[in-house]
Amino acid sequence: MDGVRAADNDRYLSALYAPAGKRDALLALYAFNAEIASVRDRIHEPLPGEVRLQWWRDVIAAEGDAETGHPIADALRATVAVSHLPKAAFDNMLEARIFDLYDDPMPSRTDLEGYCGETAAALIQLAAMVLDPAAAPSFAELAGRAGCAQAITGLLLLLPLHRRRGQCYVPADILAAAGTTAEQFVKDDGGPDAERAVAAMIALAREHLGAFEEGAAALPASLRPAFLPLALTRAYLDKMERRVRFAPGTRVALSTVRRHWLLLRHAMRGWALL
Repeated sequence: MDGVRAADNDRYLSALYAPAGKRDALLALYAFNAEIASVRDRIHEPLPGEVRLQWWRDVIAAEGDAETGHPIADALRATVAVSHLPKAAFDNMLEARIFDLYDDPMPSRTDLEGYCGETAAALIQLAAMVLDPAAAPSFAELAGRAGCAQAITGLLLLLPLHRRRGQCYVPADILAAAGTTAEQFVKDDGGPDAERAVAAMIALAREHLGAFEEGAAALPASLRPAFLPLALTRAYLDKMERRVRFAPGTRVALSTVRRHWLLLRHAMRGWALL
């Protein structure tokens, strides 16, 4: 699962804090997520992407333990079987990822939150089920908040890539309130309207992050690794806001040392002291 280290380093580092017997299962989930999140990068037209996503549906839905020859698919199938993960969650995740293949605008905040719920939030909940199936159901709502905060922050971090593609994940109602449109937001190099739209997205991410942090103190230590990427979310958002002008083309990153420190701190102490 070395691919996770390169494709999704934050989740890779978080998985290292899981018990040794659970790490491979978490990395299988994260490798699958990285695969379907990057389908757009490997295609030139949407249809081949839909075919690829359908292949994953068929692989996950298939009964039996026959190997596919695809190492990530085989590891995922084993994880689903051993941890008794709901296949419907993967089907919903794959359905949501169809949006990535097209340049359609995100209609509303509600649609964005639904997308985040079926992708990042579902992944957190599946990871929680791997780690502690008895405790995980009690924190499903918290996973929803965490997933929205993490996904919206991730979309902000990917703004340069999305602009090059001509994609816009900022909801139309947020863009309208900022005085712009999806077409203008993608083409512009910044400006007051784009700044207002980005600020609104940061505020939305903070809203979900705050709700997550209010309940995160109750997280048992057994579930922390599933939520551990959220240890970095506030730092990413803070860095975005500290910039005088956060133009859509600006790249935001945290140093390796800071990421390791934040992950270690929350892995050891959780969110109780925030």
